[in-house]
Amino acid sequence: MNNGPILVTGATGQFGGVGGTVSRLLLDRGFRVRAMVHREDDRAAALRAAGAEVVVGDLLEPTDVYRVVSGCQRVYFGMSVSPRYLEASVIMAAVAREVGVKALVNMSQMTVSQMTIQNPTPSPQQRQHWLSEQAFAWSGLPVVTIRPTVLLDGFFLPLTAPSVRARDRIELPFGRGKTNPVAAVDVARVIVTILADPGSHLGRIYELTGPKSQDMDAVAQEYSVALNREIKYHDITPEDWERELKSAGLSEHLTRHLVTMAELNRAGRYDRLADGVERVASRPAMSVREFVSLHAAEFGGIRSSNKTAKIEM
Repeated sequence: MNNGPILVTGATGQFGGVGGTVSRLLLDRGFRVRAMVHREDDRAAALRAAGAEVVVGDLLEPTDVYRVVSGCQRVYFGMSVSPRYLEASVIMAAVAREVGVKALVNMSQMTVSQMTIQNPTPSPQQRQHWLSEQAFAWSGLPVVTIRPTVLLDGFFLPLTAPSVRARDRIELPFGRGKTNPVAAVDVARVIVTILADPGSHLGRIYELTGPKSQDMDAVAQEYSVALNREIKYHDITPEDWERELKSAGLSEHLTRHLVTMAELNRAGRYDRLADGVERVASRPAMSVREFVSLHAAEFGGIRSSNKTAKIEM
């Protein structure tokens, strides 16, 4: 495989920051990176300053994708939640075949492993991920599929930080279901390891979780230890949460996706434990406690008083 640039799509996207982290980790390891962005902004400027070749393009425009992929033999394909995700996947598959890509890392999600034609989910986004995996398989491309569970960065940070800051509560409709979120940096480390030397990984599927599956009361205890103050889990109804998401201005497509994730969590479908992070990246996955500690300011800070909340672990 030549020394051409490695293409990273979604390099400034909102999918938990995976694309941007992949770009920076590759640059840190001395690889040439072509970072595809949707528009010029401060994040694109930061990537350029870090040494990436930043190119603006639209994953839904075949001519843009052909221009950006040309000259790259290794590609990371990831895209934010979108009602046109499947279309972008098929365009990428067609272009990658035309150009002769030697390794393509496809970002999917763990829910796909539980889906079949007769057993989908109500989330249009999850269905598109399932169909995208089929399309990449039919393409005959040398693909590596990454299936992370729910991301700490893309879900727990934005959707629990406000209530933790304001009320010391995690407010989600997860019921008694267990969950095992994974940090975006761990997902990025797996992707970078594969892109750096894809040979032994081609054709494989890697499922990625954190180190421990636990119910939300236990997750709240992880927050408590990390923040040195008592955090409680407050179970809200799916209907109330859906209204809250819509009032925040989220699209119908994204809202349906998040509500489905909550329903599946409530049903125990996210009660998973996989060793993909440690097996590929050769390091343990980050725990919820470690993640919350790293982002303590966004969760309202660590209590400095010697009068510590009663916390049991």
